[in-house]
Amino acid sequence: MLEEWRRDRAARRVKSGDGRPLKPFRWWQQFSRALCYLTLDDRDGRRTVYAVEVRHMGDSNGEVKAHLFRDGRHHAVSKVPAAFPVDGGTIEVATSQVGLKRCHYVTAAGAEHQLVPDPKSAEGRRASLERDHPVMSRAVGFLSVVLLVIGVILLVIQIAEPISRVPPIAENIGIFESPLHLPMWLNIALTLGAALASTERALRMRYHWLLDAAGN
Repeated sequence: MLEEWRRDRAARRVKSGDGRPLKPFRWWQQFSRALCYLTLDDRDGRRTVYAVEVRHMGDSNGEVKAHLFRDGRHHAVSKVPAAFPVDGGTIEVATSQVGLKRCHYVTAAGAEHQLVPDPKSAEGRRASLERDHPVMSRAVGFLSVVLLVIGVILLVIQIAEPISRVPPIAENIGIFESPLHLPMWLNIALTLGAALASTERALRMRYHWLLDAAGN
């Protein structure tokens, strides 16, 4: 019920496009633009190519929007999270602070298919690594999870100590003394590592509310 309400709310934010042509992806847009594709065939065998574009830096007002192109022309636009009605289902788009966390085609039956990133984009290059070097890809993905888990543990420890000093908590439970006192350089390194790990997962459109939110 809640998920349907969210999708309906996102669908109401969709506005008609202006018909402008889709610009090709440029190498300097690696971390400022995401571009993904979906090809659908209707019952008559007619093929339609959809493209979803997201500018991570936002528009002139700082709003991050998802743009839907149909056969190379601007078809619709919406603030994120977005839900674009298309043939046979909906294209759902959501972002985090470091990139895409969702860009999927959801059919009317509920099946989900991740859109294919442009091969020149950062997402496309990460997909190429997964396709051409699966062992290395898995190792990178595992390292990202490890760094984020470490980040979550450190965050919990840092939050627990000041909370435990609140008088009612301190009187009933006691004050928690952090067992970890990391040097500044290591704190900075782990923070940067968690940020890179979240970015790497965003390139694969992987998102977990605890791991990735803590790394942002």
